[in-house]
Amino acid sequence: MTSRHDLQIRLERGIASLGVQLPDGAVERLLDYQALLARWNATYNLTAIRDPADMISRHLVDSLAILPYVQGSSLADLGTGPGLPGIPLAIAAPERQILLVDSNGKKVRFLREAIRSLKLENVRAVQSRVEEVEGQYDCITARAFASLRDMLDWGGHLLTKDGTWLAMKGKHPDDELADMPPGFEVRAIHTLEVPDVGGERHLIVLARTGDQAGC
Repeated sequence: MTSRHDLQIRLERGIASLGVQLPDGAVERLLDYQALLARWNATYNLTAIRDPADMISRHLVDSLAILPYVQGSSLADLGTGPGLPGIPLAIAAPERQILLVDSNGKKVRFLREAIRSLKLENVRAVQSRVEEVEGQYDCITARAFASLRDMLDWGGHLLTKDGTWLAMKGKHPDDELADMPPGFEVRAIHTLEVPDVGGERHLIVLARTGDQAGC
């Protein structure tokens, strides 16, 4: 069994490697979130990642890798599952209002328990299909949620006119980039270097095109 001290060392090493700055107490809250996720996962199978050390790297550090690209005062995390990347991003920036969206009831029950136990006053969770969610957000995140076309078709209405959409992908999604829906464009593609995580990681930064700015 990996000790909390060992997990903390792994987490702090990952954060240092990313070069991101977190508020006081964030590491403890991230470790509390991982512990809660591990407990619930034993019963409810919320994630295929079961090893605590892998959870630190492949869930927490991986989520924090996009922190430098998050902007605005509000964020919606679509297809969040057990809160990834939304909960780590909420812990990293408690001033930002964050909505976690998932259609799976047991995952949303976990999210609400995590929000309560971690005292995440800036976060709320809804059980809903993405296309039925209302409101608009400065930033939208999606991690292994769907193809670029599908996620924009289902959730594009949620992005403010000057907002930023951050799609987390593994391999470079050439086929998906060739099938973008009208009204949106790729602003940047970043290769992410995530410590202790094998394989490719890419962040696709999307935005509305100029002719859609009034939508």
